[in-house]
Amino acid sequence: MPTLSRFLTRSRWLPLLLAGLGALTGAQAAIPVQHWTHASGARVYLVASPSIPMLDVQLNFDGGSRRDPASQAGLAGATAGLLLAGVLAQGDQKALDENQLGEAWADLGAQFGANASGDRFSLSLRTLTEPALLERAVALAARQLAAPAWPEKIWQRDRERTLAALKEAENRPGTHAGRAFSRAVFGTHPYGFEADAKTLGAISVADMRTFYRRHVAACRAQVSLVGAIDREAAERIVGRIMAAVQPHGCDDLPPVPEVQPLAREQTQRLPFAAAQAQVLIGQPGVPRNDPDFFPLFVGNYILGGGGFVSRLTTEVREKRGLSYSVYSYFAPGLHAGAFQLGLSTRPDQADQAIGVARDVVRQFVEQGPTEAELQAAKDHLINGFALRIDSNRKLLDNVSNIAWNGLPLDYLDTWTDQVQRVSVADIRRAFARVLQPDRMVTVVVGAEQ
Repeated sequence: MPTLSRFLTRSRWLPLLLAGLGALTGAQAAIPVQHWTHASGARVYLVASPSIPMLDVQLNFDGGSRRDPASQAGLAGATAGLLLAGVLAQGDQKALDENQLGEAWADLGAQFGANASGDRFSLSLRTLTEPALLERAVALAARQLAAPAWPEKIWQRDRERTLAALKEAENRPGTHAGRAFSRAVFGTHPYGFEADAKTLGAISVADMRTFYRRHVAACRAQVSLVGAIDREAAERIVGRIMAAVQPHGCDDLPPVPEVQPLAREQTQRLPFAAAQAQVLIGQPGVPRNDPDFFPLFVGNYILGGGGFVSRLTTEVREKRGLSYSVYSYFAPGLHAGAFQLGLSTRPDQADQAIGVARDVVRQFVEQGPTEAELQAAKDHLINGFALRIDSNRKLLDNVSNIAWNGLPLDYLDTWTDQVQRVSVADIRRAFARVLQPDRMVTVVVGAEQ
């Protein structure tokens, strides 16, 4: 059977591939997103991209790690991992173990994956759209969703591997900094949960099976498709896949509490023998649906998201040589994700670097950027927009983002206009509302005491 890579690299497909990429990379080109609700309740989002003979599908469910019980942190991720470890026998179809299932996907030249982020439990399918291959790939995906094997031995193996990885991570100062920062910023909110030996030891295969059936429900599914299919074909594919999880029912999920703002400044200094001190500074930021998303996005590019052209890099690295790199970002989710500033520096320079970084943030919150900084940021972001949608995979990620966050269907068509409309006053107002420089968490790992 042809693999996906071999199929696409054959010379007769190269003109189509280049034409497809060219169609996607025009920043001003319209990207029509079709949307409807399937009979199962699943919300479907389709971008027909006929130039390339392939299809990417992503299914998102409200089953990310924010749904983990505190005593079983890591449950969503473990469930996603074990979902790929084989399928049960069905009718005249024999059971497939982990290796046989992998071989079945390889024979189709297709890929199937599962993962859990903070908010989402996601499943993905990539396949060629040659009719016979597409039919078999969708059938195998549906079978994998309908009858996962949940093998106990594979979970025991994977748990030991995870524990070994966690133990190895203890040797890195960044691990300790990240954990302390997450606990301090999120407190008891699930965004701050961290899997460890105790929580992983409390997870059984039965727990995974229950978690899967409760959260992977057709009525709450969001299905994004990008590829060489039309709406009729998309409807058939969604119907086949949703039928696999329709028996899971549609029980209501309990609400997840919101992230609470910080009441006061916190500083944690953790000893660690390392050549560089790791520094994280931040606080709860905003959810993705915040109305000031674009002012915060553009403003943060100027503050610390723009690499060597950011304010933080200029002040911390270029002028004072305190760190090779320094960055900041917002990580919005269904709840307020973190605003995080990070750098590494010589242990004896940590306090100076922290002082400079905090001063830069404070000044930016008070004054905002200059007009010249804002124009340079807009030019870079708008000129680089095409790179955000220059492949099926990237376009699928963007369509899934539209679906998950309830964004307008023309979000990609208006993205550059949204960036262009941001003003200095917008950024100053948004940052002053969202950030409180005098109530941030500071975590320092490895600095001299």
